[in-house]
Amino acid sequence: MDNRNSILTDTLPDQAIFALDIGTRSIIGMVGMPDGERIHIVAIERAEHTKRAMIDGQIEDIEQVAKIAGQVKDRLERKLGCKLNKVCVAAAGRALRTESVTFEMELSRAQKIDAESVSKLEAGAISEAEKMFMDREGKDSDRQFYLVGYTVSRYYLDNYMISNLIDHHGRVLKADIIATFLPTEVVESLYSAMHKINLEVASLTLEPIAAINAAIPQNIRLLNLAMVDIGAGTSDIAVCRDGSVTGYTMAILAGDEITESIMKEYLVDFETAEKIKAEIDEAEEIQFTDILGFEQTITKDSIFQSIQEASSRLCEEISEKILEINGGMPSAVFLAGGGSRLSGLKEGIVEHLKIDSKRVAIAGNNFKINAFSEEYDLENPEYATPLGIVISAGFNIINDSYRIVLNDRPAKIFRNGSFTVMDVLMMNGYNYQDMIGRSGQNLVVSVNGKRTIFYGEKAEPSVLKVNGEEAQLSDPVNSEDWIVFVPATHGKSAKAKLSDVTKLGPDKLIFINEERIHSDIPLKSGDSITIEEVIEDEDLSIEEDETDVIPVPGIHSAPAEMKSTSIHLEPVSESQNKEEVRGELTVFLNEKPLTLPPKPDNQPYYLMDILEYSGLDFKNLTRQVMLEINGESGYFQQELHSRDSIKIYQV
Repeated sequence: MDNRNSILTDTLPDQAIFALDIGTRSIIGMVGMPDGERIHIVAIERAEHTKRAMIDGQIEDIEQVAKIAGQVKDRLERKLGCKLNKVCVAAAGRALRTESVTFEMELSRAQKIDAESVSKLEAGAISEAEKMFMDREGKDSDRQFYLVGYTVSRYYLDNYMISNLIDHHGRVLKADIIATFLPTEVVESLYSAMHKINLEVASLTLEPIAAINAAIPQNIRLLNLAMVDIGAGTSDIAVCRDGSVTGYTMAILAGDEITESIMKEYLVDFETAEKIKAEIDEAEEIQFTDILGFEQTITKDSIFQSIQEASSRLCEEISEKILEINGGMPSAVFLAGGGSRLSGLKEGIVEHLKIDSKRVAIAGNNFKINAFSEEYDLENPEYATPLGIVISAGFNIINDSYRIVLNDRPAKIFRNGSFTVMDVLMMNGYNYQDMIGRSGQNLVVSVNGKRTIFYGEKAEPSVLKVNGEEAQLSDPVNSEDWIVFVPATHGKSAKAKLSDVTKLGPDKLIFINEERIHSDIPLKSGDSITIEEVIEDEDLSIEEDETDVIPVPGIHSAPAEMKSTSIHLEPVSESQNKEEVRGELTVFLNEKPLTLPPKPDNQPYYLMDILEYSGLDFKNLTRQVMLEINGESGYFQQELHSRDSIKIYQV
């Protein structure tokens, strides 16, 4: 049966997949139909960009990209005789970010591990990966990033490696993951370009993931292999081992590097340089007209000489990225994309990786494992990404009929495979704290050596429903499900003031971190508070007499009722006397500690005793002098106590 004829109707069947590979130099459209265990590719169209609308794989001119994509769509519709409404696409570009992280979660007690606990573990790992990335890329801290995929490399249970946590008993869960993020503008530009030509984005994946799905089928991923998709603006790289993709990255050098070196060498425009590059393997001599109007004829060997330096840089960059993302030499390398056909590139990769030449190959021979066509030669390495998009969608749940509604809007689905509620939330900008909530930070201080805690407010839990029913993060999501999600509200952090730990007043000396405090100030976590009670000596009596205090010129002294007092000390016991004699007096003068030895006559220190330590020249005063003790006006015969705060200054 001719599958192509079976879809020549007004609308494309739901099981059909329409993919667009939006590259830096061209856009390739491909339509496939699942046919048993493979995909039948029934139509392919391609159109070149007429302007530099893409830079390093990222859309710069949405209008121009939409125009060329519309041309590809129209040609496919005419060829198929039906309307294309939904499309699967892939994102690349210079903004692709990956982060590897290990995240640990400790349960309150040892228990049976369920799917919800694993979902929370993975969500926490992804959130930690995003935080690490944002901390490292501080300049991008204002940008919103979408999660476009993550891979769990391994799980641990109570520090033992394990392949699956479900139904095991334990308390400490740990996961190693690789998470990939794209900034909002990269994703939104793809959606905007598609909407302009009336296409709904059914799924979005990463170009390296799509390409590796075509170039390296699942059945050979137990080997440590690398795939390099060399386009015009970027070279996408993915590596796999032990049955799964373990990392992906990109090099910003690609085919345009070679084109630009030809432009400079032979003074030609970009289009002419592209033609020269394409004809290197087809003719011994190439003719062209340069920008000055002169016709030239050059040999293949002379072109190779002119591009040797640029080609070497490209091979070196790709090799370094492979070693970096793989953590060492892979077992073999597949080269895909239009740039992979450039003469000498394969040999350059072999040289820079120092790998056996039989372990580097042009991709294409594995395409037939998952796809076939009666009309097209699918072994073209340039088809790696569009074919990979079709294969990814065709062999998983996600296809162009798969849609989920999140808070009354279509959810963005960025990868293929089965989904949980947590997957959908993470791919639409929500993070671990939105799902779980974060209690406010506690405020912990020390009061006379005793730990005192002010507790932060608890978080208000999130609201999560699927199709109107209460749901969990680990619940699977099916096509046409609608999700309602209200993020958790974070609890407020604890706040406290000094008055929350003690009453303030003249009968107390209060110090925070050894600094005398006189007002009700906010506390900070870690503050050490010391509170000393000031006990008046009951035997100390003050009686009035007619003795005046001798004034010092220029010094602002105490009020009149304080001036006319003298101090009389009642006898003290022998033990009291010895204790007083032994003690030194430490005060703070103008915020600096001052320690005074005991007086020989066992008399207390008065304010006038430390005037000499103030640094003021009392014989040549030019301004008024102020005396303060503990924030209040002081007088000459005022007795000093340990840790008094004294200020003597001119105003």
